[in-house]
Amino acid sequence: MNEYITLLRQNRNYRYLWLGNVISLLGDWFNLIASAELITNLSDTGVAIGSLFLARFLPLFLVSPLAGVLADRFSRRTIMIWSDLLRAGTVLCFLFIRSPQQLWLLYALTVLQFVLSAFFTPARSAIIANVVPQKELVAANALDSFTWSTMLAVGSFLGGLATAVFGANTAFILDATTFLLSAFWISRVALPPRRAKAPAGGGWFDFIDGFRYLLSVPFILAISLVKGAGSLVWGSINVLEVTFANQIYALNMPALQQALRIENGGTATLGIIYMISGIGTGLGPLLVRRWLGDAKARLLWGITIGFFLMAAGITGLGLVTTLPLFLLMTFIRTIGTGTLWVFSAALLQTIVPDRYRGRVFAFEFAVLTLTQSISIMGAGFAQDNSGLSPQQITVRVGLFGLVVATIWLAFHVRHLLTARRAALPGQGL
Repeated sequence: MNEYITLLRQNRNYRYLWLGNVISLLGDWFNLIASAELITNLSDTGVAIGSLFLARFLPLFLVSPLAGVLADRFSRRTIMIWSDLLRAGTVLCFLFIRSPQQLWLLYALTVLQFVLSAFFTPARSAIIANVVPQKELVAANALDSFTWSTMLAVGSFLGGLATAVFGANTAFILDATTFLLSAFWISRVALPPRRAKAPAGGGWFDFIDGFRYLLSVPFILAISLVKGAGSLVWGSINVLEVTFANQIYALNMPALQQALRIENGGTATLGIIYMISGIGTGLGPLLVRRWLGDAKARLLWGITIGFFLMAAGITGLGLVTTLPLFLLMTFIRTIGTGTLWVFSAALLQTIVPDRYRGRVFAFEFAVLTLTQSISIMGAGFAQDNSGLSPQQITVRVGLFGLVVATIWLAFHVRHLLTARRAALPGQGL
């Protein structure tokens, strides 16, 4: 951990970005659990819960092309600050939701919140390479993943507890506060001059130019699709976890629930599941990086390992019958997904030129949110209409994940063979 502590101590700009991320992520998990609890109270169906995640992800897909263009043309720091401030105001509006008739307002506000997030995320992904030397990019992404996961573990546990004890409104107020604090820390980042000029075109032409770049470099296109391919599998787990927590593994500890005034044991269980997810997502990339190293070829192998761990963990979720084993499978699954996330991001930040970086990350983010939305809605529909149990649906999702992992392995092997035969320049693989 000394390497990561040194990075935070010596790189002030990255430290400010990191602090903003820590605070904002803590609030995000409070928000997610509070929203899931509110949905469960207003309309406890698979489609209703799936629609919540759809409202969180689909706007990211629709807005990301524009967000990527703006991230390559204007100040990335300014975009992030305004996104945080506007999200703070949006989240406070959740306090007005009181009855099932206002369910539409929850979805509308969620859409608005994540439209704003669509501008924030590509800008932050692109800005990291502006403040962190290339040799430290893998470490920075691993630390970001560990931070995301730690906040998932801490935020989801505290969020589940706070929501169960104090109610959803408390969680929404805390989330709004974290956005304001995040904007403060980001405002202190001093960016170096951009090394490349902004795109010379405008609007739609900028987006087309970025897409043409991706098509001209198939290897980069494939790496930008890694998260999307993974989310096509793991997205459904967002819906299924809520069902597992509330219907199958809900905590039944009357003494503890009475002491903490917890009415819904499922909310506490969901917080524990998210806590384990955070631990796996955080430790996974650190452990795999320590084993494989930072070389580009090793990062590719890390992605391959991540795909297979993800598939194995999800399959296991549907086969086990106790909460401890369910949490173990969650840990395995999230080691895989965390590794996919970190290693693919580090590769893109290393090999994509700065003038295209915002649009490439926006494209990656758009594909991620589209496939995640498809997976989520598919899981919600299957729960309500297929006649299959949550365990049966989960096993089928895991087997599909194995197919996706095999396809990636075939690409990986083919790329290695092609690189060896032709000695492809510039890839270093």
